[in-house]
Amino acid sequence: MIFSQSITFGVFELQNLVERVLEGNRRAIAQAISLVENQPDKCAEFIGSIFHATGKAFIVGITGPPGSGKSTLINNLVIEFRKHDKKVGVIAVDPTSPFSGGALLGDRIRMDDVQTDSNVFIRSMGSRGSLGGLSRATMDAVRVLDAAGYDIILIETVGAGQSEVEIVRTAHCCCVLGIPGTGDAVQAIKAGIMEIADIYVVNKADRPGAQEIVNELKLLLSIDPLVKEEGQWKIPVISTSNIDQTGIIELVETILNFYEYLENSVDFAHEREFIRRKNEILEIIKVEFFENILENLVNKQKWEEILNEVILKKRDPYSAAKSIMDPFFR
Repeated sequence: MIFSQSITFGVFELQNLVERVLEGNRRAIAQAISLVENQPDKCAEFIGSIFHATGKAFIVGITGPPGSGKSTLINNLVIEFRKHDKKVGVIAVDPTSPFSGGALLGDRIRMDDVQTDSNVFIRSMGSRGSLGGLSRATMDAVRVLDAAGYDIILIETVGAGQSEVEIVRTAHCCCVLGIPGTGDAVQAIKAGIMEIADIYVVNKADRPGAQEIVNELKLLLSIDPLVKEEGQWKIPVISTSNIDQTGIIELVETILNFYEYLENSVDFAHEREFIRRKNEILEIIKVEFFENILENLVNKQKWEEILNEVILKKRDPYSAAKSIMDPFFR
């Protein structure tokens, strides 16, 4: 379990941290990510100081249901990206502990093969209750790695199903994983995540039924009207296996091909970036707006009084919430 760490940074310490992050110092990167996770009052100042050095990394989202083999696949992808001489950062978003606010290290356990590589940085982060499995701190952590000079940044999502569509607002490229035995390709569409895929991956291809899923997906993708438009990215379906490394090289090459596609498709890339930045700013506004209003509406003592009344059944949660909000709407 990773527990929240509190490191206080003064003006000098913050500037020193900025300099060391830009130099690629691993300890400074870890401290910076802890800062953006746990010190929102310092976060904005810090991000403002490194923002000029961001925008060079290619961000790849790896999403799919729990048990689809995301962590092990990322481990294999990192190994292959390193063969391309890419400096790789990994943000593994885990469920947040409701007690400590920390994240379980389950994902990192499966990435043991690459942990000792000095050109690979892996960090587990809690989803912090964010519906889509990504918190605002995740994007700030990505910026830290970007500013520190990492070429490829892989984000592994929690794997919560429909809410995983949030990754499309953060990543340049979205790889959606499916596995045999969880329904047919139509079920993938019903899950609401197929439409965000730039690359569809059928993982655990060594299992029975994998090829049938691949064939169904290719058939469904072939009837997409956009497929016939010239210059449009044709979403590939790639079979992978973490056991015998099937498809790993092909998947890495496809991700790099998508990067080249974005580089050569200015309008498409601009549209993606416009969506990413708009949602990012809106998310910051929502969080700041909510937290500031809540802080002004109710103090810690009032919170305790209200919670005790609900616990003792003196009032219900709806009336408790209404009593907090009433002053704001008067």
